[in-house]
Amino acid sequence: MYQKSLLSRFISSTTKTRTAHQARRKMDWNIHNIPADQPTPSVIVSTELAEANIKRMQDYCNAHGLRLRPHTKTHKSLWAAQLQMKAGAVGLTVAKVGEAEVMSHVCRDIFIAYPAIGAHRLSRLMELAKRISVSVGIDSIAAASALQSAAQNAGVQVGVLVDIDVGFHRTGVQDRIKTLELCTFVAAQPNLAFRGLMCFPGHILPHADSQTWSAYEAALKSIVEELAQRGLSVEAVSGGSTPTAMESHKNTALNEIRPGTYVYNDLNEVRLGVCDLDQVAARVLATVVSKPEPNKVVIDAGSKTLSSDRNAALPDSGFGYLPDFPEAKVVRLSEEHGEIVFSDADVASGRVPEVGDRLWLIPNHICVCINLQNQFFLHDGQTLSVLPVDARGLLV
Repeated sequence: MYQKSLLSRFISSTTKTRTAHQARRKMDWNIHNIPADQPTPSVIVSTELAEANIKRMQDYCNAHGLRLRPHTKTHKSLWAAQLQMKAGAVGLTVAKVGEAEVMSHVCRDIFIAYPAIGAHRLSRLMELAKRISVSVGIDSIAAASALQSAAQNAGVQVGVLVDIDVGFHRTGVQDRIKTLELCTFVAAQPNLAFRGLMCFPGHILPHADSQTWSAYEAALKSIVEELAQRGLSVEAVSGGSTPTAMESHKNTALNEIRPGTYVYNDLNEVRLGVCDLDQVAARVLATVVSKPEPNKVVIDAGSKTLSSDRNAALPDSGFGYLPDFPEAKVVRLSEEHGEIVFSDADVASGRVPEVGDRLWLIPNHICVCINLQNQFFLHDGQTLSVLPVDARGLLV
């Protein structure tokens, strides 16, 4: 029972430490208000909470003079993208060209935060660049050269943000001299428009110390200053990640951020203290299909619904969280089965669900969960409506 209690205590403590001035909207997640014939497993999104999350992030950016270019990798939805654009986003961010093709139906300014390497990507990117404004993140001369050649052949211009590694050690130029050389090379290409710098501070957790933020800021400021000395203006200095998003004002070099998960939130964000449970806009509805033991049930949501991602800080805490049964633990997933063990207290009180009962689950990682669905259901507090996950599975 230790890990189950640890997770529930952690979630309770993070909720209690949220500041009182932050606005809250209460969504009625009473499972009995969901129609009995609602298919399961299914992802249910609260319209009210998603809109509140979008407004909260946009209000923060407006208050701090930051441009918001949200990453659509989380929702992959034209519905959500339209809400973000209407709220004030300057454009959208995607990971792959296929996602950009979909999002171009609601946005004319898209940033692809991923190197456009390979003829299959470049050919589709050039077609897209004939219709809308497109920028790409790159971290090598090789990527810039290929992009310039394709753009020249297509007769288009493509924007470029040079990707800098600020500590996450994934993509990004790690050497200051090489960064300056790459920026200068891009600026000299006739079919490339040097638009600035991008980075992903995925190594920085919420409420990191001032030294961490100072190092992050200095890494960007020094490059911007040296580029200015070379006569290169930097239009955008773009950072990312939901965990750091609402502390971005601590890095005065930034003028744009690209968070994604905030639109729905998930258990990982709750665990980090980024949001509360009542700010999680997406849940999975599942049905109990078997009760092999008094303290154990099997549901119809497995790894093909919830994903097999664990909570990063509490890897033994299971594959999701049951808000109505905080001491329960999703102990194992098969592709189509989820196994849940309940606490002794739940057994003693007769609260363990029976076959046919339905349960709410909050996924550890909503981005992967959404990409596993063909559709999701919008809950406006009274009725449910179905929408497609428009960019599902677009990995190229």
